[in-house]
Amino acid sequence: MKIAPIRNEMDYQNALNRLEEIFDAKKGTDQGDELEILSILIDRYENLNFPIGMPDPIEAIKFRMEQMGMKQKDLAEVVGFKSRVSEILNKKRKLTLGMIRKLNETLHIPTEVLVQDY
Repeated sequence: MKIAPIRNEMDYQNALNRLEEIFDAKKGTDQGDELEILSILIDRYENLNFPIGMPDPIEAIKFRMEQMGMKQKDLAEVVGFKSRVSEILNKKRKLTLGMIRKLNETLHIPTEVLVQDY
């Protein structure tokens, strides 16, 4: 087992190829340990070099509503009037702190996503 830091695209590709070779390794074996270490190194390299930004707050709300089978009238129970929901979903009204808290509790959308500018 020869593990080295992933510093460039070639190292990254080699690590991915090796990971694929030992993907079914059993925990507690040498290959299992190598698999665990490689996956940590790959994850770190990807997070540094291919960061994924947070989603738009309103798109996150719409997506979560779709996942939960919610309609605008259902969201009105969370944030207030139906007209307010329409304004929010059309980005004509900003979310208040109270709305963010309720959306976090009800839709389980992280507050970090909801507090972003849009």
